[in-house]
Amino acid sequence: MRRAEPADVEAIAELRATVMRPDLERLGRYDEHRVRQRLRDSYLPRHTSVIVADGAFAGSVTVRPGEDGRWLEHFYLAPDLQGRGLGTAVLRTVLARIDAEGVLLRLNVLRGSAARRLYERHGFTVEAQDPVDVFMVRRPGAGVPGPGGEPPATAG
Repeated sequence: MRRAEPADVEAIAELRATVMRPDLERLGRYDEHRVRQRLRDSYLPRHTSVIVADGAFAGSVTVRPGEDGRWLEHFYLAPDLQGRGLGTAVLRTVLARIDAEGVLLRLNVLRGSAARRLYERHGFTVEAQDPVDVFMVRRPGAGVPGPGGEPPATAG
């Protein structure tokens, strides 16, 4: 990962449109212009990292300050790189940093998105939901997966 620059905005906006299109269409919410503009309007390079794989742009992740912790936003990975463990590795890196700070981490994911399972495996729980979004929260150290990606063992 590398720190994002202002010039990265269009590559991230295009990736967002590609990655989110199936879920937004399923929800009847896809708008070709709005999906890109929402990224442009909220883009914060100082809080964003660009994911690089084999020397090329592969995705992005933003962790911005919130009132009582941080928000995980704009976490996108190129479709041809999904399912190979790269997203999990990036998420683990982000979570280790947030856990060291000892703060809550929040995010929202579209209803029905496969990404929700990834977040649940890493300790996120549903805080609220509406017809489009599921809002999730993770407490520091919650649900840190074991070495093989399995949920942690619980004492019982």
